[in-house]
Amino acid sequence: MEKHTIHDYDYVVIGSGFGGSVSALRLAEKGYKVLVIEKGKWYDNEDFPKTNWNLPKMFWAPALRFFGIMKMTFFRHITILSGVGVGGGSLVYANTLPVPKSEFFNSGNWKGLADWESELRPFYQTALKMLGAAPNPRLEEGDLALKTLAAEIGREQQFEAADVAVYFGEAGQVVPDPYFNGKGPERAGCTFCGGCMTGCRHNAKNTLDKNYLFLAQQLGVQILAESKVFDVKPIGAADGSDGYTIQYRSSTGWFNEKRAVTARGVIFSGGVLGTIPLLLKLRQSSLPRLSARVGYDIRTNNESLIPVTTFDKSKDLSKGVAIGSILHTDGSSHLEPVRYSSGSGFWRWLLLPMAHGGSFAARMGKVFKDWLSHPLSNLKLLFVDDWARRTSTLLFMQHLDSTLRFRRHRLGFVQSSVDKGAAPSAFIPRADELAQSYARILNGKATVFGLEPLLGIPSTAHILGGAPMGKDAGEGVIDKNNKVFGYENMLVCDGAMISANPGVNPSLSITAISERAMSKIPEKG
Repeated sequence: MEKHTIHDYDYVVIGSGFGGSVSALRLAEKGYKVLVIEKGKWYDNEDFPKTNWNLPKMFWAPALRFFGIMKMTFFRHITILSGVGVGGGSLVYANTLPVPKSEFFNSGNWKGLADWESELRPFYQTALKMLGAAPNPRLEEGDLALKTLAAEIGREQQFEAADVAVYFGEAGQVVPDPYFNGKGPERAGCTFCGGCMTGCRHNAKNTLDKNYLFLAQQLGVQILAESKVFDVKPIGAADGSDGYTIQYRSSTGWFNEKRAVTARGVIFSGGVLGTIPLLLKLRQSSLPRLSARVGYDIRTNNESLIPVTTFDKSKDLSKGVAIGSILHTDGSSHLEPVRYSSGSGFWRWLLLPMAHGGSFAARMGKVFKDWLSHPLSNLKLLFVDDWARRTSTLLFMQHLDSTLRFRRHRLGFVQSSVDKGAAPSAFIPRADELAQSYARILNGKATVFGLEPLLGIPSTAHILGGAPMGKDAGEGVIDKNNKVFGYENMLVCDGAMISANPGVNPSLSITAISERAMSKIPEKG
């Protein structure tokens, strides 16, 4: 096929999260015709569940006919929480937008490929502006308890209000677009209801469908929801220089009829759990030139999630934004209190007492010991009047580099193994120590998600890597400009490209690095 062949689109973007949304807008601004393919659904403000008890709207499990905004994926070494829908993880994330510390820019697979901290600085500023970042103006019960903890450990100066992607106008008051000179949608002031992670029903959260994707659509970008890509195949030349055929099918319908479009280029932006399984499959079929490093260097942000439930009925831990403050507990660790809105108590049935040990028997022995030693507090936890109202979930993150590998089993599913360093641990001593102090301040009790004591498996909401940067295909899947080794006009712009451990919430970094990648693509013609 000749290189001047007219394709259906100049670029197809697979996924509509932070990287995909940036790619769609910036490519459209440069004159390219763009299609975004997203497996999740469109969600308007009123479509979001009022609480996380509305399982069909909260969770993504197509086999159960659940088409919600959060997906839970279970591997041998990690349980992963991720976002689904038009806007990707922005629909369900906690809005917080921290810039990582210097260690992130000078470590990992991308170390030495560029002066990352300096080069990315302007793109971080662009990302903060586009996402409407603003300091949280109200510290609530959970934040004030964290501030007290900061003072106790001598880190009061390292406590701060979080920068979050929320419009803080007059509560509930609808106003014309406050961000893009009238080109964006109307917005309404935050009501501090704590419902950010079940989807904002009040039009205050700056999700991607209200900035990048909204503006992209004004420039002609088409968004095809409820569709899942299963094949990307070069047309003509093996390196894709003649373009690609992208095949997809319905992700929600009963009939999975195959459809296809052609494009000059492809951007993989489906997140680690979308991009990496697809690339692993395609490397064995349509894209054999992909680097053998696909699936390596998966990072978990070294996280620990510890719910702390207070027994003090005068305290309301559900009020505020999802994450309103952050404490830098040391040079490489961070602690944030996370909240759900009142009534969102689904998680309570998945919790067990904190119990760690090298074997199932040791862990369960500690669980039973806790139940026998503290029967009253455990009963209170189980029957607390409103779990979300009484609970603050501590998110502890560290800049410590250990990696997993995802590989495709011969039966077609993806499995995990340890790549470098120690396997992710459900037990981080410093996190447990801080959680116990926080629980004392709140007159409460700390718990953990059940899979940790049952199977010794930790949880993360920030899975990263699998398509790391490198100087060549022997070291990475993409180059420093996000271009896939071995193929023309093919990039990865999502969490899979993250090539070091940020140690903080990664959404801002994904946005900034994608902004830089798109800046390297010339204008059409």
